[in-house]
Amino acid sequence: MVIDGHSLAFRAFFALPVESFVTADGQHTNGIHGFISMLLTLLKDEDPTHLAVAFDISRHSFRTREYPEYKGTREATPPEFKGQIPLLRDALHAMGIQTLTKEDFEADDILATLAKQGQDAGYKVLVVSGDRDTIQLVNDEVTLLYPSVQGVSKLKRYTPEAVVEKYGVRPEQYPDMAALVGETSDNLPGVPKVGPKTAAKWIQKYGSLGEILAHEDEISGKVGESFREHKGEAIRNRKLNQLRNDVELDVKPEDLLRTPMNVDAIREVFTRLQFRTLQERVLKLATENGAVEAHDEPAVAVPIREGLLDEDLEKWLETQMKKCPGGLGLRVIEHGGAIAAIGIAGTEATELRWIPGRADYAPLEAWLASDAPKRVFEGKPLIKALEGAGLTVGGELRDGQLAAWITRPANAPKRLAELVQMTLDESLPEADPNALAGLEEDEPAFAASDSWFIRRAGEAAEERIPEPTKDVFDKIETPLVPVLSRMERRGIAIDVPFLQGLADELSAKIVDYQAAAFEAIGGKEINLSSPKQLQTVLFEDLEMPRTRKTKTGYSTDADSLAELERTSPHPFLGALRQHRDATKLRQMMDSLLKAVGPDGRIHTSYVQTGSATGRLASTDPNLQNIPIRTEEGRKIRRAFIASEGFETLFTADYSQIEMRIMAHLAEDEGLIHAFNEGEDLHRFVGSQVFGVAPEDVTPEMRSKVKAMSYGLAYGLSAFGLSKQLQIEVAEAKQLMNGYFARFGKVRDYLRNVVLKATEDGYTETIFGRRRPFPELSSRNRLVRENAQRAALNSPIQGSAADIIKIAMLGVDRRIREEGIASHLLLQVHDELVLEVAPGESEALEQIVREEMAGAADLSVPLDVSVGRGANWDEAGH
Repeated sequence: MVIDGHSLAFRAFFALPVESFVTADGQHTNGIHGFISMLLTLLKDEDPTHLAVAFDISRHSFRTREYPEYKGTREATPPEFKGQIPLLRDALHAMGIQTLTKEDFEADDILATLAKQGQDAGYKVLVVSGDRDTIQLVNDEVTLLYPSVQGVSKLKRYTPEAVVEKYGVRPEQYPDMAALVGETSDNLPGVPKVGPKTAAKWIQKYGSLGEILAHEDEISGKVGESFREHKGEAIRNRKLNQLRNDVELDVKPEDLLRTPMNVDAIREVFTRLQFRTLQERVLKLATENGAVEAHDEPAVAVPIREGLLDEDLEKWLETQMKKCPGGLGLRVIEHGGAIAAIGIAGTEATELRWIPGRADYAPLEAWLASDAPKRVFEGKPLIKALEGAGLTVGGELRDGQLAAWITRPANAPKRLAELVQMTLDESLPEADPNALAGLEEDEPAFAASDSWFIRRAGEAAEERIPEPTKDVFDKIETPLVPVLSRMERRGIAIDVPFLQGLADELSAKIVDYQAAAFEAIGGKEINLSSPKQLQTVLFEDLEMPRTRKTKTGYSTDADSLAELERTSPHPFLGALRQHRDATKLRQMMDSLLKAVGPDGRIHTSYVQTGSATGRLASTDPNLQNIPIRTEEGRKIRRAFIASEGFETLFTADYSQIEMRIMAHLAEDEGLIHAFNEGEDLHRFVGSQVFGVAPEDVTPEMRSKVKAMSYGLAYGLSAFGLSKQLQIEVAEAKQLMNGYFARFGKVRDYLRNVVLKATEDGYTETIFGRRRPFPELSSRNRLVRENAQRAALNSPIQGSAADIIKIAMLGVDRRIREEGIASHLLLQVHDELVLEVAPGESEALEQIVREEMAGAADLSVPLDVSVGRGANWDEAGH
């Protein structure tokens, strides 16, 4: 199998969204990802014994010397594609695949040469290319795999019969056809008035371009005149499109035998490219084929001390803490739900196979409980494992994953191996998860080895944190780890019978909504979740106006259907919307019911590295997506209750925190005055924009300025505002102009934040948290505009995330310092949910108000709203 690397990589580049494949340092990788994905499919389906990928060195070759205009109309290489070919070659070499280039020749000439040599040597040859010139290589022994209209993911197989069926000529005649018709992409104009059908007819009659030239006088009419006038172009085209099959190469087909994949090299290259899933696919294929050149030893040998117990362990810990004052590495390996081994590392590493209650482990337990800092990777699961085993964990947990995320918030390492590769450029020795049946005495000490890498990689990750950002890691994210761990272990109580009753009630409504939808279309029964069937009903049966065009027809997403319901109301649309909303809520209820533990509580997991802005994410289940503005959503919140022995739930959240942060950052006197005077912000803004007294601002006016105020911080355009408010674009534009005329510093701030981010390459919150934006310099307009919108709000949203985290730290610290029994349960965006112990309501409110209001020193007050109730909904405010 011989592959045209440039051709296929370029097609992959345009097939995949460029903005979705960017490393933390700004390198685009979509062409590489698409090419490797295609290659994996080829290797699995075709299983070639010999393999090579050919690349062009440049656009210049013997063809451009003969005809300087050759390929001259091709646009400049997109900047996002630059740098991808060298990285692709690195990935191929790690996979044991040879790559070939030849000065003064194109990749197609290398393919033609190898195809000829392979055929002569008795091989069956597969040529993979997106260049139509390679059709001429097809014969009984050579098959061409050519990208279809679906891109590189689908390859069309061209045999001699398939070429004749497609073009009406045999493969060896195809260059004659191409010479007559011309090739736009190569800047080879053809004969005017001669299209593929005419060219095929001539070739079928005369056999070749040479014979057509020999009988040119027989061709009558305008097309004959055109051919005789432009036959020189056809002769030139035929000379240039002939692929050379005699290129002198350093290898022969027999030299291209596939070699074993280098596991270490694959991990190094694919980690650098941040291809986690693709790496797993490559390694899986390598294992299945037995084509693995494994290197189990790490690049640097791990210095392991064995048999440390009692006094020896105590002295060793003391020595290591002096050598590594920033913290020793700590790793816990679990097996069967229990701790199996604990690794500790400074400049040396040791491992203790855990047996609860062993007296000679006392120095380890004392060190775990001490104030000594520990270096970890994924601190929350580690705390849960240790404390679940009855061990106390004290001191600061400096998490290397968090340190790397602070620097590269869009690409947090998911596994320790990624962090090691990213920071140390080394390979982590890992246990085979399939072979690990249990920790035996003769098995490698992976806990010790991991802890040694954790300490070194964690230190390296921290060194990369910019100085202005260090406080975010030291004073916000690091101390938050144990707080979140306590919240997760505690969970929140659920009224299961009530929630199950809601789910059953909703299931009955779903049936009713479905029946109503069917009735609205004359009793026709369809799958309401099928876009294809919905398109048929909406745009054929009901003849509704077409919505946004998609690859499969016309959009039936929520926004499109809402617009249809507004402009072309029909009972079917209302029933469909109700069915969708109810189904979504029912799925949410099912996930909540499944998540209830044996203790009757839901224990969500908080992901600190779950967003680029710094906001916490909630998962398993997600408690941040429960609707609060709908009656059904509020009913779900009623299922979250105070535990037995506690008085109530207590909620507290920030009022208009993002607008307050924007007023502070923009230094707009008008907004600052409104907040400081305790005025209704949207009523105040409405009075300024509409030129009326505050008391004369109508609810409709207030609603408009509220939508606009929040929308501006997210880059909302006049068109977007008009759609949201269902007003004319001219009115939306007038509304925005009126806003900026009175709050000019907001306009200046929003403009300058993007300019500064473009200049600096990142945005920054009030507290120094940075978010890189390499896409701001992209030459792709869509990529650049998406980045601009994200950069616009990033300092505001990121500052809000920092503030609520600081408040959580303060509330947790005060609760523990003052010895009260109430505690934090949940954080949902800008809201905290707590459980109130008997008699502590006033004390808890004072703590929460003081810590939340004092979390940041802004030019406007941080207003805190609180509420109490037997359940989450009642405690709302």
